[in-house]
Amino acid sequence: MSVARVLVVEDAEAIRVSVESGLREAGYEVLGRGDGRTLEADLARYRPDLVVLDVMLPGRDGFELLGVVRGHGTAGIVLLTARDGVPDRLRGLSAGADDYVVKPFVLAELVARVTAVLRRLGRVALTVTIGDLVLDAGSGTVHRGGELIELTVTELRLLSYLAGRRGQVVSKTRLLTAVWGYEDYDANLVEVHVSALRRKLELRGPRLVHTVRGRGYLLRAEGD
Repeated sequence: MSVARVLVVEDAEAIRVSVESGLREAGYEVLGRGDGRTLEADLARYRPDLVVLDVMLPGRDGFELLGVVRGHGTAGIVLLTARDGVPDRLRGLSAGADDYVVKPFVLAELVARVTAVLRRLGRVALTVTIGDLVLDAGSGTVHRGGELIELTVTELRLLSYLAGRRGQVVSKTRLLTAVWGYEDYDANLVEVHVSALRRKLELRGPRLVHTVRGRGYLLRAEGD
């Protein structure tokens, strides 16, 4: 399955850059726009699998652009807005949005919501196999050697993020941003959760999460 493509339409540059970065870190191909002036051309040329669409845009607002996206295909839509009133939420969802995220938000949550919509649309793989480890993102379950491993929500997000970058070294800073949404550096937080995850995985087999001194962590099975 090819990498899912996400179009981000957000006029606040700082937010747009942050969202683009988080989605790229999650393994998606991303195109960012500050307004909807080129939306029709972007939909035709880029053919996104999902559009993250700000409601409060200059010119045509997000509700108008939502209709344009719906008229061009089956791309998922996640609305991103400071409007948290129930009427606005209902308006967006009834017009065809798949989800609605209110500002301010944690980046990790937005990425998780985007991923959830893409999964429902069948645009991302639901099962990842690494050695004898099977991660089923659809059900949120992890098995190793055929046995279920009980993980916390944070441990599951951490494993999913590392699994999406199998064979790549991931820094603690990247993990903090992607899994917890933190910008401040807190190495201890990452180390504690990685250690807990590692202990659970190693109850069923050899080491999968490796420490690369001074660089971060690497998820790799024997023989990779």
